Amino acid sequence: MTLEQDPHLASLAAFIRASPSSYHAAAEAARRLGAAGFQGLSELDEWPAGPGRYFVVRDGAVVAWVTPASASATTPFRIVGAHTDSPSFKLKPNPDAGASGWQQAGVEVYGGPLFNSWLDRDLEFAGRLVTRDGVSHLVRTGPVLRFPQLAVHLDRGVNGEGLKLDPQRHLLPVVGVDGDSGRDVLAALADRAGVDAGDVRGHDVFVADTAAPALLGFDGELFAASRMDNLTSVHAGLEALILAGDDAVEGAPVAVLAAFDHEEVGSTSTSGASGPFLADVLTRISAGLGASETERLRAFAASWCLSSDAGHAVHPNYPERHDPQNRPLPNRGPLLKLNANQRYASDGPGAAEWARSCEQAGVPWQPFVSNNGVPCGSTIGPLTATRLGIRTIDVGVPLLSMHSVRELCGVDDPRSLAGAARAFLRPVT
Repeated sequence: MTLEQDPHLASLAAFIRASPSSYHAAAEAARRLGAAGFQGLSELDEWPAGPGRYFVVRDGAVVAWVTPASASATTPFRIVGAHTDSPSFKLKPNPDAGASGWQQAGVEVYGGPLFNSWLDRDLEFAGRLVTRDGVSHLVRTGPVLRFPQLAVHLDRGVNGEGLKLDPQRHLLPVVGVDGDSGRDVLAALADRAGVDAGDVRGHDVFVADTAAPALLGFDGELFAASRMDNLTSVHAGLEALILAGDDAVEGAPVAVLAAFDHEEVGSTSTSGASGPFLADVLTRISAGLGASETERLRAFAASWCLSSDAGHAVHPNYPERHDPQNRPLPNRGPLLKLNANQRYASDGPGAAEWARSCEQAGVPWQPFVSNNGVPCGSTIGPLTATRLGIRTIDVGVPLLSMHSVRELCGVDDPRSLAGAARAFLRPVT
């Protein structure tokens, strides 16, 4: 099998290729929504009241929704939540650096990347430049940088004693030979973005992998790509929402996709899940339906959020790091993520709702729980539940090598997640 023979995987691969940064992911989501008939709105304007298909972008985040014709002031919401960012490295202010005749760029660690996975790969810069007029300009360079590893001849103990990387000293990427370009890093980025370097007043630029997504395995049963944590969920939510716009039924909830930024660094931003973005949008939708504050709270009380973020498949070389009774495998369905300490927001009613959604979609699912001796990560799920008081379920595609520059999943699981998300957004009663 090839990617082209699987329309869903081909669409996911194209989405990943178009989304080397959160800003590009939001822009690509907006492009796909617009092509599907959704109307883009500005937060500065009055919004249309009543039914329709709309989206709004805030920096690297996007919220989109379908309000059915039957919606009233107390119509509940069904929300698929995800995030557009991934662990990486962010370009520093005054990034020009160099040593021993090499031109380098100063970067700082963003989130929790697996450092070693970024070594000796063809990488690009991608993100946004902001000019003196306040306008943001997307930029991506294609392959221009590399984190070079020290040769084994100069580090004879590396394979036995392990690789130790100081992020300040050893993760300073090479971008050229010193003096051969006559331009600094920001000037080169401005040139790629088609703006005058003297007009650039700010930037949010990240390092991204340039390798194309690919099928692996003798039978093509595995899918490898960068940024699957969490573009698999953003793409699944997009596919589900776009299709939900075509099959709305009487009494249907307001279907929402909320793709936040900054999850990998704590979500505490205007475009993160701890910020006001989703609450602002839901409040304005309710107001457009004529809801009083009490009616809006009634709608929230009947609402659900599906927090979709990648989870861990059992690693065959480290099986002891996983729970012995709950061992997710690729191509066995997306995960229901559970944690007794509420690092995930799933509970008994949420588990039943997830099982119903998967059954309606005709897809399998798997429970995930951490080994008691291994600390559990978290997601946007508890944050959304806390901010809005909306019942929340944590789910996601099982991955190997999470937070690596390139992650791995089963070919069936992204499609199954999209199907379950669609059934969640448009439940059949």
